[in-house]
Amino acid sequence: MTTIGTAAPAASAQLDAAADEALLRLGRALEDRGYRFITVTPTTHERVNRRPGNAWAHNERDVLGWSRPFRDGVLPAELMELLDAGGALERHGDGWRSRVRFSSYDDELFLHSAFPTATADSVFLGPDTYRMADAAVAHLAARATPVRRAVDIGCGTGAGAIAIAKRAPEAEVIGVDINDTALRYARINAELAGTERVRLSRSDLLDGVDGTFDLIIANPPFMIDPAGRTYRDGGGPHGNELSLAVVDAAKQRLAPGGSLVLFSGTGIVDGKDPLRAAAERRLAGAGLAWTYREVDPDVYGEELDTAAYQHAERIAVVVLTATRPR
Repeated sequence: MTTIGTAAPAASAQLDAAADEALLRLGRALEDRGYRFITVTPTTHERVNRRPGNAWAHNERDVLGWSRPFRDGVLPAELMELLDAGGALERHGDGWRSRVRFSSYDDELFLHSAFPTATADSVFLGPDTYRMADAAVAHLAARATPVRRAVDIGCGTGAGAIAIAKRAPEAEVIGVDINDTALRYARINAELAGTERVRLSRSDLLDGVDGTFDLIIANPPFMIDPAGRTYRDGGGPHGNELSLAVVDAAKQRLAPGGSLVLFSGTGIVDGKDPLRAAAERRLAGAGLAWTYREVDPDVYGEELDTAAYQHAERIAVVVLTATRPR
């Protein structure tokens, strides 16, 4: 009985490792083919896919970027086999569909969930990922002192952690998430980018990692989502609770000279920003110097038609940077 009980998990681990290796090889094959794809917002994605002629895929970008179903012969046999071996191929009518997609950022490819991202463990990459990683990279370039230890809270695909690791080769870089699928994809993405030293850990905020950090970056969910989807719902009446929880965690774990770079979003109500007001209260007396700016004053306008955002006049995306003086 003991032999059976230990063999089954070992066999399962071997299958998981083989699937991960297939997805890694798929990413490398796409790189060799010059594949590139910039992921858009879900609303834009849906609009483009509704256009005449876009119901079915015609090439690999349609399959692995636009998440369109495809028929035999659209993908080269090598890519089809790797998708299948990676457990990412499923039947769709008389054709097929990929469960994953690959998107471009910072001259790298990132594996993430296919559109639409409807499951609880969906791993999302999109315009906010680009903005967050860009803000983290810009902050890193402006620092007067090197980063020795950095963490990406809610790392998702690992895009932020990988961007930091590429520019701070001597730093210990950690990516944390509560989503096991995100940690799996981030691990593959780190190897695909040649940054295997990025350490990935299952953690609720910073509860699962020790010590202080010179750099904490985060792009937590910030929408008001009545469905409560983990990758989207920010919590609380304004969708800001996770962002504020990141602020609270960073207050305790920033090293002298260390900084938090938080990318988030907020509904503006009667000209007032509830996230800024709440963050100001949380940061009062913390001994941190901080700045707060709108990166884009008007995003996700379609959400203003929903009941959840009837109180808001616009939705803005913002960057809060908080630094502990030396």
